[in-house]
Amino acid sequence: MDPLTSAVIQVLVQQLYNSLENEEKTLLGFKEDFEKMKTKLNLMTSFLADAQRLERNSKDYLTFKTSLAQIRDLIYDADDILLDCQTRAAYEEISFFHGYTPRGFSFRHKAGNKLKEINKRIEAMESQLNTYLNPVSQWILSSGEGINRKARRTSHVSASKIIGLREDTNKIIGWITTSESSNRVGIVGMGGLGKTTTAQKIFNDVVDHFDKMIWVSVSQTFSEKEIITSMLRQLGINETVIIDDEMLEIQKALSNKKYLIVMDDVWNNDGDWWRHISSYLPEGEKCNQSIIITTRNESVAKSMGVTRIHHARKLDETESWDLFCTVAANRQTSKDSEFETVGREIVKKCDGLPLAIKTIGGLLSTKTQSLHQWKQVSKNFRNELANRTSVPATLQLSYDDLPAKLKQCILCFSVYPEDYETSAEQLVYWWVGEGFVLGNEEKTAIEVAFECLLELVNRCLVEAVKQRGYDGRVYKCKMHDMVRDLIIKMAKEAAFCSFDEINKQKPEVNSRHLGYTREMDEKLLENNSKLRAFLLMESCPLPVHRNTGLATVNSLRVLDLSTNKLDSIPVEEMWSWIKSQKRLAYLSLRRISSLQELPDWIRKRQNLQILVITECSNLKRLPSCITTLQSLVVLDVDNCPLQCLPRGLGRLTKLQVLSGFKLPSPGKDGTLLVELKDLTNLRVLRINISKQDEIADDEAESLSKLEQLQILSIDTKDCDHEIIPLMDKLLPPISLQELYLRSYHGDTSPIWLNPSSLPELLYLYIEHGELTSVRTDFWGNTGKPWKIEGLCLKYLPRLEMEWKTVCSKMKYIRYLEVSRCHKLQSFPCNVNNYGVWEKEEEERE
Repeated sequence: MDPLTSAVIQVLVQQLYNSLENEEKTLLGFKEDFEKMKTKLNLMTSFLADAQRLERNSKDYLTFKTSLAQIRDLIYDADDILLDCQTRAAYEEISFFHGYTPRGFSFRHKAGNKLKEINKRIEAMESQLNTYLNPVSQWILSSGEGINRKARRTSHVSASKIIGLREDTNKIIGWITTSESSNRVGIVGMGGLGKTTTAQKIFNDVVDHFDKMIWVSVSQTFSEKEIITSMLRQLGINETVIIDDEMLEIQKALSNKKYLIVMDDVWNNDGDWWRHISSYLPEGEKCNQSIIITTRNESVAKSMGVTRIHHARKLDETESWDLFCTVAANRQTSKDSEFETVGREIVKKCDGLPLAIKTIGGLLSTKTQSLHQWKQVSKNFRNELANRTSVPATLQLSYDDLPAKLKQCILCFSVYPEDYETSAEQLVYWWVGEGFVLGNEEKTAIEVAFECLLELVNRCLVEAVKQRGYDGRVYKCKMHDMVRDLIIKMAKEAAFCSFDEINKQKPEVNSRHLGYTREMDEKLLENNSKLRAFLLMESCPLPVHRNTGLATVNSLRVLDLSTNKLDSIPVEEMWSWIKSQKRLAYLSLRRISSLQELPDWIRKRQNLQILVITECSNLKRLPSCITTLQSLVVLDVDNCPLQCLPRGLGRLTKLQVLSGFKLPSPGKDGTLLVELKDLTNLRVLRINISKQDEIADDEAESLSKLEQLQILSIDTKDCDHEIIPLMDKLLPPISLQELYLRSYHGDTSPIWLNPSSLPELLYLYIEHGELTSVRTDFWGNTGKPWKIEGLCLKYLPRLEMEWKTVCSKMKYIRYLEVSRCHKLQSFPCNVNNYGVWEKEEEERE
């Protein structure tokens, strides 16, 4: 069964179950029609599940594949009509006239006809499928489908750990750190051999040897302009103010310097791009030039003037086994001879390719400790090898093993350009906004989505570019080009998005998801009624022109413009277009400097769940009607010059993440701290406090009422020493697990920062401040010790603390990160610049 269709049906049926329990409010009187739809969709799922038994080359399977496109359209239409009814019901709930208006009656008439039409189409499709499929069982909706097959807790293991490459990296480091004025090295080999991993290890290890360092991901589809822009940015040069030749600016920045440039993943050297760039790179007695080229083609490396070539090699048997055990994180292999026998059999089939080993190891790390499952993986792997090389076979096997939910999530990577570094937050909000990921009784949809992303990283299908050391939480990620090729192939089959013959995404009338770049022809989007997600890629203008191209698209659920400042965008045209998106669930308008306020009609977007408007330098107010958006789960207005948030925020009872909260100054009408106690589902709260702020005595315990709050961030950069009494009033809830204190101006820690007040705290982050010491009760007592596992101290030059005290009072600590804390004593890492310490696995047991 197609994973995308499977996941959409699962979400739709779950929503139908929820809505039918509350028919009066959400179904506008169409209970009977939606009951019929739910029954028919359950039966449809049985038919589709039965289709998995069809032989791929059989006549029936080919007929089924033809029907699948019609099924997708049908399911999406059913999803849309349910959402439209829910949104209309929510709007009528806050409207004075409710549904008793001409528009209300008109909507019901059209919706009723649409529902009957969809149910007839479902019946017709069932009859069509019934000619060659026999449903074998009713589908039972399982709300407990977890990401991990067996719940277990493991420490984060980096899939990029260097095994078997130390000798290679040391050799190349020797080449590029010699006294010669020019060193050009090529790392050559097939995909999956670890060329980029080797170069990354070298790049990190020689940081103290070079004055300037530049890393450029070239990829298959590149432009000389993109490469030069990347080099300028890494050198700290603003390309928008350059008058002369851009390469002259690069030449000036590198003159009389020791510098290293890595050109990663060069596919060809057609044209004059490298000749032009390299002609400006300074050489000579006062300048030490080192360049590393990674490529799959030795002739490309030679054409780029390399003087030494390192051929990336396959790992030997011992190295392969070590890498497999590290990624699989499976101690059973070293204790049980049967596990080791099967494991070594699997590793042998990987043929020494690091990417293949890491991928299959990542797959097995999510399996239960079942010898039968390991044997099944080995058996399937052998069958795949009959017609494919080992790496594609391994990747395909890993993809096939993903649950439908994760397959749907990973297909989203297909819309990003090659080597694109993606924000984890953007992905997570997209998945939640489009309904790819659902919450459950224990975790919110956002929490589940972050776990989905981490599992994709742990399966080695996604590479973490920026990751928190404490628990492996992903902040930025990307996809290896070989994995991306596979995902594009899967996205094509699932009609997730459209591509041309060289795998570049293109907009089409039937496109459902699009990562828009400046090379695309916006006219191809005319009257697209199917597009559900639109993401604007970096440095690309928003092509909204009245009544043409993108302006005619009105079916979006996801709209993310966060990677562009859009300084010159006509705000009126942008709002006119957004106003037409009545199903919008996720809207990100980050860094739009011309944005000064939100329109009042935003209250009509009752399906809006995630609203991100951070870093809008001229956004000074939010309309009071924003407090009527009853579906809102994320409101992020951080780093905007808002004076306060409008009164009534406590009505947003579904809110889970609130970033950029500001207390109203004396005399200003806005949300007071006491209102937050009504946000009973709040998990994350980020507060900015200024020196004008006040907290009344009757508000002192407001935060302590937030029993679901897990993460609290407090930033007091606009304050002075007078902040101490205000901070002491905040009183976080005892449920808090992560605390971030930024720019705290007190000499000692807040009075509530102790294990008695925060008994569940696991991670403490303190950055930029004037702390000289902590209170005596900060360390707690034998009856109430800290549970803290991760501690991060940054830019606290006056703080005095001894490591032996930390160890004795924080017995569970396993991760430490320190920067610029010069007075810390006997700490097991560098405290002057940047240091990290992690407890060895054996010490934790």
